[in-house]
Amino acid sequence: MPLYARSPALRARQLGADLGVLAWLVLWVLIARAVHGAVLVLAEPGRAVEDLGASVADSMSSAAGVAGDVPVVGDELAAPFRALGDAGSSVGGTGQAAQDAVGTLATALAVVLVVLPVGWLLLRWLSWRLGWARAAGAAGALATVDPDVLAARALATAPLSRLAALPPGTAAAWRAGDPTATAALAAVQLARLGLPVPEPPAHRSGASAPGGTDLRSAPGSR
Repeated sequence: MPLYARSPALRARQLGADLGVLAWLVLWVLIARAVHGAVLVLAEPGRAVEDLGASVADSMSSAAGVAGDVPVVGDELAAPFRALGDAGSSVGGTGQAAQDAVGTLATALAVVLVVLPVGWLLLRWLSWRLGWARAAGAAGALATVDPDVLAARALATAPLSRLAALPPGTAAAWRAGDPTATAALAAVQLARLGLPVPEPPAHRSGASAPGGTDLRSAPGSR
């Protein structure tokens, strides 16, 4: 399947769309990083609580060790300090849990900010690009083996302005099996897809549509 059209105008549109998708992706990745960093600032209080709890736990553990060395009543004196140390550890754990929650929130927001807008655009871009690639590949094959299909497609879907620019009698000549009329209509469809147009039979044989109209002058037939 071709990736880009041969027509400069359509190829420029395709390249512009590809670069636009890349720029859109980079933009939202940068936004997501900024939001992630801003949300992580909310973890600072949790970090402070964790540090305070750890400091209290260490201090009380040292105090309990000193009190425990007192003869006879050491265990009784150390018990309150051990309890305060356990409370400090609990406070530190709460601070760590708060940091984990903020980190999870920051990551989730960053992922959503990238996936939703970028995914939405990627689906539309892929649908357009893959649809064109499939149509261009099929049209390129039909141009040499069955141009009548392209002619029928052009009559059914081409803008009326393009069909009106064809020489009078082109449709009637195509229905009558005129290869030059078939080539002229097929050229309209190929030009819409930005594909090169094969040399029409009229150029080789000098055939013309009914009424003496030369179909070599049809728009998109070169």
